[in-house]
Amino acid sequence: MLTPENLYDKARETADHLLDLTDEIPVYGIVLGSGLGSLAEDIEIDVEIPYKNIPNFPVSTVEGHKGSLIFGTLGGKYVMAMNGRFHYYEGYSMYEVTFPERVMKLMGINKLIVSNASGGVNPHFRIGDVMIITDHINFFPEHPLRGKNDPRFGPRFVNMSEPYSLKMIETAENYAKSKGISYRKGVYLGLQGPTFETLAEYKMVRTIGADAVGMSTVPEVIVAKHMDMEVFGISVITDLGDEEFIKNVNHEEVIKAAKTAEPVVRDLVKNLVRLY
Repeated sequence: MLTPENLYDKARETADHLLDLTDEIPVYGIVLGSGLGSLAEDIEIDVEIPYKNIPNFPVSTVEGHKGSLIFGTLGGKYVMAMNGRFHYYEGYSMYEVTFPERVMKLMGINKLIVSNASGGVNPHFRIGDVMIITDHINFFPEHPLRGKNDPRFGPRFVNMSEPYSLKMIETAENYAKSKGISYRKGVYLGLQGPTFETLAEYKMVRTIGADAVGMSTVPEVIVAKHMDMEVFGISVITDLGDEEFIKNVNHEEVIKAAKTAEPVVRDLVKNLVRLY
């Protein structure tokens, strides 16, 4: 069981184990969300390790999440990619949900890319849109930094004025514009799930200033910023929170919609890694 008291030692143990399996320190850590696992096909794989074979790692239980760690080359740089993440709604503690980011940092990784499937509440959004995350709102019932702070990871109070790197966003935007790639920008709100939101909840999310809502990402980004990592986030709008579309929302439709947008996500992520 991960606790504030043993978290650093457990993360160090896992990081050292993984470093022994690869000859190179990754430049990027990448989290592949629901339906976005085929980005792994763009990686020249060096090593792939099932989560169950990694010391202290949880195991993903969500359909559409393969559950393996990939080391290899993407966009000319060595990366470590999570093919499937861990969610609070699966029953994991926030220490377990964000454990991979702790491990990444202790391996020497300072850049993180997170992706997810989300519900769009901005009236201008459509299913299949790709949204670059510019900020987030944390509505999870437990904070990932709750408990005794270990200064070896970072400070007690974390500055969250720039959770998503402005330089990384600019790099991705410049590439998208140069290739005529359509994209959105917006604020992501994190809720615990696993239920999809009610119509009233979707309206609340929009009212308080978000453009999309999902069940992941925010805790990972908070922990990454605690350790002074640069973060880039991207969402695929897989459903819409309005009267017309809400009745058809289910996990199968989310995965299907994510697949349609996958080529754009793959292109943006691969070239962001290459250029930044």
